[in-house]
Amino acid sequence: MKPIAPIRASQHLPTQSINPFISTDSMTLENTNSSGANLRSGQAKAALIVLATLVLAILLFASIYTVDEAEQAIVVQFGAPVGEPVTEPGLHFRIPFIQEIRRFDKRLLSWDGDPNQIPTVEEQFISVDTTARWRIVDPLKYLQSVQNEFGAQSRLNDILDSVVRDKIASSSLVDIVRSKDWKVSQEDLRRAMAAEADEEILLQKVEAGREELVQSILETAQKQMPQYGIELVDIRIKRINYVELVQQQVFERMIAERQRIAEQFRSEGQGRSAEIEGETDRLLLEIKSEAERDADVIRGMADAEATKIYNEAYGADPEFYAFYRTLESYSKALGRGTTMMLGGDSEYFKYFQSSGSAVLPAARPEVNAVEGVGDQPVSEPVSETPSQTQPE
Repeated sequence: MKPIAPIRASQHLPTQSINPFISTDSMTLENTNSSGANLRSGQAKAALIVLATLVLAILLFASIYTVDEAEQAIVVQFGAPVGEPVTEPGLHFRIPFIQEIRRFDKRLLSWDGDPNQIPTVEEQFISVDTTARWRIVDPLKYLQSVQNEFGAQSRLNDILDSVVRDKIASSSLVDIVRSKDWKVSQEDLRRAMAAEADEEILLQKVEAGREELVQSILETAQKQMPQYGIELVDIRIKRINYVELVQQQVFERMIAERQRIAEQFRSEGQGRSAEIEGETDRLLLEIKSEAERDADVIRGMADAEATKIYNEAYGADPEFYAFYRTLESYSKALGRGTTMMLGGDSEYFKYFQSSGSAVLPAARPEVNAVEGVGDQPVSEPVSETPSQTQPE
């Protein structure tokens, strides 16, 4: 069996023998190209669908806006408001990328003015600080006139400051400070210890009062608010004070007045103190005199009782009583180093003598008799106590 020789490139096969294989490869290639085209066409369609969906979602999201319960809105197209103001809360629609939303607050807003120095009718300069509450009632007029809250605050500054200045300048200080039903009694003046000048001020009659003044300011300012789409709800005076120059004078006057009152209290206290001290001294003297009187009465009663006892004892045995009293006088008068000048026959030592004889030398105390003129001893009358003692 002969081996099959390999086909070389230089050898040409008959056309009939290779055409079937060539046709089959071409058909397979064409089918492959057709499937790839179909796949690419499906992917493009899916991408277009996704892109369209995304665009629609963006457009839908851009066309929807919400309004809160505390807000109100105006739709603006190319800088000009379109349609009526939106005041109902919830979802709303607009033309996306063309229309924009301007939001405004529906709640009460505050206005605080700067303190102003204003003269009263009496030409007394005072510093007045006011505050107000307002809200937006017509957003369209508000947007067309003041644009935003900053513009509204600026317009309120002009209007309210002007009205407050006019009303304060045409009112007295008493009407600005006090209410109409404010009254001062004499008892209040007495408790306040006010001076005469202050009494005149305190007793001034209030013509209008703070409440009517504030109400007048509110009514005047409210007339100018509708053109701006604003409602002025309330206005109040927060603080009223003197300007710095007048404040110093007022403070000095208050200090002087307080010092006067303090001095008056001190003088009254000193007078009361002197009164209390005098009353105390009087009571002390009265108590002391009553005590001395009671002591004298008790002492007198005691002396009377002692005298009564002595008398009773003396009446029972007079001789023994005389003897007892003489012995008592000995114990008091005849101490150590005592010298007595008595006569030899003195009655003072009669109990040391024997009946009808001289004084016993052993029983006699040390007695120095002083010889008198004519060699007669000088004696002293008998007494219960020694009449003269002289220490050595």
